[in-house]
Amino acid sequence: MNFLPQLLQGIAYIPTIVQAAEDLLGKKSGANKKAAALSFIQNAISATDPAAQKYIVDDDKFQAGLSKVIDGVVECMNASVWAKQH
Repeated sequence: MNFLPQLLQGIAYIPTIVQAAEDLLGKKSGANKKAAALSFIQNAISATDPAAQKYIVDDDKFQAGLSKVIDGVVECMNASVWAKQH
């Protein structure tokens, strides 16, 4: 499978993962929640299709990119009705 569809499919789950981190870690810091989300996403990509890992040639840049996506998702969620529910 081409890596781009896998990546986009994984990104689609980021709001759910962010919500789960929020629910599980509650009052922990945002940095702790973000680290948990990053770890989960990275492990999910590796577990879903071990061949996908061969497409990631610079793990640090990949992690930095995921970090920015998570920040964007959190910003969108905090600017929405979702934020008023918590």
